[in-house]
Amino acid sequence: MPRLGVVGVLVWDEIHGRDPAAPAVEEWGGIAYALAALDAALPPGWDMAPLIKVGRDMSGPAAGFYRGLKRLAPGARPIEVDAANNRVVLHYQTSARRCERMSGGVPAWTWPELGPLVRDLDALYVNFISGYEMTLETARALRQAFPGPIYADLHSLFLGKLPDGTRVLQALPDAAAWFGCFDTVQMNEEELDQMGGEPMPVAATVLGAGAGALVVTVGARGAVYFEDGGASRRSDGQTVGRSDGPVRTALVRAPVVAAVDPTGCGDVFGATCCARLLAGDGLESAVAAANAAAARNATYRGATGLAGFLRGELVGASCA
Repeated sequence: MPRLGVVGVLVWDEIHGRDPAAPAVEEWGGIAYALAALDAALPPGWDMAPLIKVGRDMSGPAAGFYRGLKRLAPGARPIEVDAANNRVVLHYQTSARRCERMSGGVPAWTWPELGPLVRDLDALYVNFISGYEMTLETARALRQAFPGPIYADLHSLFLGKLPDGTRVLQALPDAAAWFGCFDTVQMNEEELDQMGGEPMPVAATVLGAGAGALVVTVGARGAVYFEDGGASRRSDGQTVGRSDGPVRTALVRAPVVAAVDPTGCGDVFGATCCARLLAGDGLESAVAAANAAAARNATYRGATGLAGFLRGELVGASCA
């Protein structure tokens, strides 16, 4: 059975202002949204092996969240570490803008730790939820040693941290080196702005570094993709060769929905896009499916039960 490795961080969120009339809500966030989306979207025959460290203070609840997933590899469990689990306080200023403050923090993966765990995997989905999941040195070692496709949402690599834990947008040092570690790179338009804000030059940097595609999410409008027209890509999305060719690009619009909660939409988008690439979809089709899943996520609150909602097992449900 082919297996997808999932790298990221389970975060315990405290969310303010999602519903101005309601008190703050505490629930799982971070990679929990991506795990739920993969649980719903992985193609038949695939399962997922989360490579996720969890602080000892939250290992029990994390194991409980895992038990709600159907597509886990046999024996999959949170990897407990002797550190405080990641916790994030979110204050929504608008439906699209928020202030984020992080505390705790599980340690990054080193290559001696990660290398043996990816040896028997067929593909990898890497989501930089904290931005501290691995160093560039580890990412380079991963790319050199791992033969399968790697989908990466770079998200929090573009976030610095102030002394009080507040996250602030920043440019990504050694950006081209990071891009070259992955087959498909995802970022949002605010992160694109940290690269200069001009999409085509950024796409040229990403593709020139060795990635096969760049996907930029643009909120409720959907997502824009840039794909190397000269690249040879396997049906699972891995870039295996390239020649000079035009860059294919398009805006793929998202469905219009009555959104109640934008939390996790980027994570659901990336996980679904990755799953559809593994199923053999072309990039535009995969992005369209990812838009639909992210829009559906926006009509649901929380990550608990989200997999069933995305599969259509629950209708009109929300988690308070």
